[in-house]
Amino acid sequence: MNGETHKRPTRWHIAVFLAPAVLVYTAIMILPLFGTLQLALFKEIDKELVFVGIDNFKTLFGDPRWSESFWNALRNNTWFFVVHMLVQNPIGILLAALLSSPKLRMAAYYRTAIFIPTILSFVIVGFAWKLILSPLWGVAPTLLDAVGLKSLFAPYLGKEEYALTTLSLISVWQFVGIPMMLIYAALLSIPDEILEAAECDGITGMAQFWRIKLPLILPSIGIISVLTFVGNFNAFDLIYTAQGALAGPNFSTDVLGTFLYRTFFGFQLQLGDPNMGSAIATAMFVIILCGVCIYLFGIQTRLRRYQF
Repeated sequence: MNGETHKRPTRWHIAVFLAPAVLVYTAIMILPLFGTLQLALFKEIDKELVFVGIDNFKTLFGDPRWSESFWNALRNNTWFFVVHMLVQNPIGILLAALLSSPKLRMAAYYRTAIFIPTILSFVIVGFAWKLILSPLWGVAPTLLDAVGLKSLFAPYLGKEEYALTTLSLISVWQFVGIPMMLIYAALLSIPDEILEAAECDGITGMAQFWRIKLPLILPSIGIISVLTFVGNFNAFDLIYTAQGALAGPNFSTDVLGTFLYRTFFGFQLQLGDPNMGSAIATAMFVIILCGVCIYLFGIQTRLRRYQF
């Protein structure tokens, strides 16, 4: 090349295509996030915003009036997440394994029927299940009576010991289609050569799933787990629709989202406090960030060995 160095062309088209998405994401996500973090460091005193540092967080974690509600909401959020991890994701994996079988007829119909609830509005799902489980005009008592199990019915949304678990299972019913479809796609992406080699070694049926397919889809299961964690610690819509902002009975279904809503905007006799609300939102952000970092740096690196 006559000693001349080749200059690589600048790929301006990459920046051009990324710019709209980056600008929109910055406007509706990044700037509000920093605004929330900033608001959490201030407090309104004599109708003026005064910088108070971490005093709002000291109040949130140290003042019994605030800390009791915060830890109650965090415990409920944790249980909400645990139910999804122990019920939703295993059922999603099982359904994906069944629907990926080439011997199953009408598999496309089953996939569609299971996935449809995920596109329904939270408002529709919340009110529908509230009507179904109503002890006065709900169909649940009638259906249980028809199969001789009416003694098992109780006002599940009206009892403190049942309400949160009931809402968790309703959420599982609505969103089990998401892990099912993600795992289904992961199962379809496994090369046929691997499965054919397993069949040559006599590994078929469920043994093939446990010994060959499951290890290969572990990275996908990890992604589903972290998405479940983020989604459940941002939960608000279903609980607000079914139980209201007070997340009754007696705050037994109160999660960080409803606690944040009441604090920031106010509800009934409780006045809104944007600064304390921002402190709660910041605490939620830190909790979610820590969970995601644990996955990225502690789990994902170990799962990479299973990728093909």
